[in-house]
Amino acid sequence: MDRNLTALKPALVWKHFAEIVRIPRPSHHEEAIRRYVLDFARSLGLEASEDEAHNVLVRKPASKGMENRKGVILQAHLDMVPQKNNDKTFDFLTDPIDAYIDGEWVTADGTTLGADNGIGVAAILAVLEDDTLEHGPLEALFTATEETGMDGAFGLQPGVLRGEILLNLDSETEGELYVGCAGGLDANMTLPYGEEPTPAAGYAAARLTVKGLKGGHSGIQIVCQRANANKVLFRFLNAAPCELLLCSVDGGGLRNAIPREAEAVVLVPEAGYAAFAEAVAAYEKTIQEEFAGIEDGVSIRVEPCARPERMLPREAAMRLIRAVVGCPDGVQRMSMAMPGLVQTSSNLARVVSDGSAVRMQSLLRSSVRSEKFALGEAITAVFALAGATTELTGAYDGWNPDMQSPILKAMTASYEALYGRKPAVTAIHAGLECGIIGGKYPGLDMISFGPTISYPHSPDEKVEIASVAKFYDFLVHTLRNVPEK
Repeated sequence: MDRNLTALKPALVWKHFAEIVRIPRPSHHEEAIRRYVLDFARSLGLEASEDEAHNVLVRKPASKGMENRKGVILQAHLDMVPQKNNDKTFDFLTDPIDAYIDGEWVTADGTTLGADNGIGVAAILAVLEDDTLEHGPLEALFTATEETGMDGAFGLQPGVLRGEILLNLDSETEGELYVGCAGGLDANMTLPYGEEPTPAAGYAAARLTVKGLKGGHSGIQIVCQRANANKVLFRFLNAAPCELLLCSVDGGGLRNAIPREAEAVVLVPEAGYAAFAEAVAAYEKTIQEEFAGIEDGVSIRVEPCARPERMLPREAAMRLIRAVVGCPDGVQRMSMAMPGLVQTSSNLARVVSDGSAVRMQSLLRSSVRSEKFALGEAITAVFALAGATTELTGAYDGWNPDMQSPILKAMTASYEALYGRKPAVTAIHAGLECGIIGGKYPGLDMISFGPTISYPHSPDEKVEIASVAKFYDFLVHTLRNVPEK
């Protein structure tokens, strides 16, 4: 494997990205990356500070002759999604990402790469470092804990930023300019139960696993119609050919990642175990056929395991299974205004038992505020029928497109001048920080763009090398052509 990222172009961007991948920075553990950015900015003699929400702000004066241009805020988030393959031994709190060059891409060995949003951070650091660039007054805003709740954006105080234009560097398809995004809402469901002893005899213990799914970003990849491991698992539990006693469940992981793996430990009547195992094999074929061309690596297996001493009560398990089966998941509605764009979706990201309750989480997204809350109410109703409580938290609004935006016109002209064609102008079914920051700073002229990143939020994450060069050249050209005040 070729791990020499610093040999890639543009050199300054890849130099910083090669450093960033070595700095542990999962959400809520961003101390080291904040220190890296602050120390680097101060080494350049730039004004740099950290606020109470742990955002880092750096200011760079305009280059000579550009003082009359509108102020630009370059924005990216510091944290990354920590996902790894089950067979990978890795500690995201201490271990550096093992990034390497794979043909036309940079990827990582068995973990997320962190190009989301490390490439955006690296590009901003490159702009701060390069004194040959032409630009107006610059502010670099590095936000905290975007991936698990946009904490930094929510904590940003009014009156801090001075710029009139915000360029968010957190999009993932080169050649596209994003002018709108979805809002979000967390649904947190809890089904309490009192554990019961498992039967002393007559049952065999089995571990049922679903794995090999692609997963991915629960906003951007939701349109791909990928399988959700939690839904796949519980669909079988609901239709099993014999009595099942549910002892434990552990499915999914992060709220903004489509679940790739899920497992349940169950007790099956010994006399029905063979039929149960045959049903699992048949179900695997069913799922493979349903998701042919989408989830070709799906694996559904059952194997004997140690007998647990405790289990969920039969009634609670039945209510749980039916609620998960009935929970809305995936694309709920497509946009009529922008063909091909998901308008509303839900991702049942987590289902886990802990001996006293089953705790579940869905991340809901919609570009229509009322529709987002209506979906939350529907999920609340489904789980209320099962005796579970639902708490709706973390609501944030989307970002409404402004097709008359001055920076949109300027960037469209810049892209056409560089590459001979106009960029695509679209919205994204994901929660960009633009919506939150724009709410705190009304009137900001905002665009989001970035290089091409495939499979973000999954261990297959990779960034296209050529697209990074195009993205950075476009950024530099944009800064040179920012409108006058």
